[in-house]
Amino acid sequence: QVHLVESGGGSVQPGGSLSLSCVASGPTSYSYYMGWFRQAPGKERELVATISWGRDIIRHADSVKGRFTISRDNAENTVYLQMNSLKPEDTAVYYCAAKTAEAIAYEYWGQGTQVTVSS
Repeated sequence: QVHLVESGGGSVQPGGSLSLSCVASGPTSYSYYMGWFRQAPGKERELVATISWGRDIIRHADSVKGRFTISRDNAENTVYLQMNSLKPEDTAVYYCAAKTAEAIAYEYWGQGTQVTVSS
């Protein structure tokens, strides 16, 4: 069982930046694929970015490429999402998630953190 706790959400004006963090705990949690998802009101949850344990696989959704960066510190069991040039359409609840390399779907989820981009 992996336990995930996100932090770093908040409100920011368009063009601003926020950094999200997610600390993982549990047996071998450091070896999991980690991802950030988001869900805006009335919309389905979407994958924002994902990173493998060895950082050899890093992907970002087209909607955030060039603006968001996912990274991880395995020694600290922490994954980050640096969000720059934020837009109102980035407003959503952001979730951290984890899965093993073999799993098809993400198995473990954090509680979510609200990001609001508004002038």
